[in-house]
Amino acid sequence: MLEFGKEFIWGAATASYQIEGATNEDGRGQSVWDTFARQPGRVVNNDDGLIACDHYHRYKEDVAMMKELGIDAYRFSLAWPRIMPTGEGAINEKGLAFYDRLIDELLAKDITPWITLFHWDLPQALQDNYGGWQSKEVSQRFADYAKVVVGRYSDRVKNWFTINEIRCFTTFAHREGFHAPGGILPEKMVNQTIHNALLGHGLAVHAIRSASKQAANIGLVENLDTYWPVIDTTENIAAAKKAWLLANDAILLPALRGGYRDEYLELLGADQPDFTAEEMKVIGTPCDFIGYNYYSGIPVRANPQSEVKLHGKTLINPGFECLPFSSDYPKTDMTWPITPKAIYYALKFTQEEFAGLPIYITENGMAAADVEQKNGEVIDLSRAEYLRTHLEIINRARKEGANLKGYFVWSLMDNYEWSLGYSKRFGIYRVNYTTQARKLKYSGEFYRQVITNHR
Repeated sequence: MLEFGKEFIWGAATASYQIEGATNEDGRGQSVWDTFARQPGRVVNNDDGLIACDHYHRYKEDVAMMKELGIDAYRFSLAWPRIMPTGEGAINEKGLAFYDRLIDELLAKDITPWITLFHWDLPQALQDNYGGWQSKEVSQRFADYAKVVVGRYSDRVKNWFTINEIRCFTTFAHREGFHAPGGILPEKMVNQTIHNALLGHGLAVHAIRSASKQAANIGLVENLDTYWPVIDTTENIAAAKKAWLLANDAILLPALRGGYRDEYLELLGADQPDFTAEEMKVIGTPCDFIGYNYYSGIPVRANPQSEVKLHGKTLINPGFECLPFSSDYPKTDMTWPITPKAIYYALKFTQEEFAGLPIYITENGMAAADVEQKNGEVIDLSRAEYLRTHLEIINRARKEGANLKGYFVWSLMDNYEWSLGYSKRFGIYRVNYTTQARKLKYSGEFYRQVITNHR
């Protein structure tokens, strides 16, 4: 058996807009996702988060589920517009009170809260008034919001994630157009939104440390690009690492190093963001850990003559080649290839570049075409095997020196999958969106067994 040890943290993760519902209740303001979902054709079936999993009203039931599962920690996000309806100024006490109740319920069940401050549901007023993350004003407003919530909850909460997956509300929104707030922007402004979000992260780290009532544990969550050598030769491993460094030049590396690499700025040319040395110092404020969200990676091999597209640009002869997947390659219900080796190499490369930095896998899981049996069971063997193979390989990375401290499965329950609405299911609990009944899937039984035995 592959032992993890009793100090290893086992958790599950969710996000506010994906599960809470109650978007028009108790003074919550509107978010960019509320607006985006109302635009016809933006979301599959024109689904929205109005009800979602109704977690706002069912949080006690959901915490009881977590206790049944046996997790040590629960990673969830706060809805910024629930707490500050316009993103700045007035504070909504009913919104703060909801998270008070949730935190207290978790602690009563011996589950440690790990809070994400921002998981994409930007207050619509900040989009209207400033252009959202196009403006450094929003970076500062985010720090102000962080100070409010940390001042409120840090007597009970010490673990904080600043921002989840910066690319999803920057490049996915403004280069590719399929995430809120939408709207294709010029490349320079796309890169500016990334920089401004990084600045918001750095400012929030300072805000958390200044407002926290106890020693805080802080990190950024990144869905980093991951690459794996199909054949483990010295040349291919070096090519995979070069690809990893180049692809993560926009977010991960500046956050951990406090500066953009020259290669990245040269690649962007006139499209690089406007920034100052002082801003880079803020962005590089030391964190206590890094969080990695991981689902799928890219196979590479060494090749002195190739073309690769990164950061909206084409690199000529970068020294590596991205290999195609065959039509019969195993994929998830999102059509994402299943590539556990990629997370192994991401952990190894992180250890090589940032020795000693604690790492948490903050999301890992898969969308599966779950089929409910006549007796109500969901036998999701594909998800159980996905989890098993990924846990096996991260165990190997740990034994080889990766400083991996914990693992949060994505997701606790089926939920609103952004522009795919309710058409995809990631949960280890099945949710019946008509009755809101929850049911532990077979993958959840497997995960519970792992947690119970620490192996």
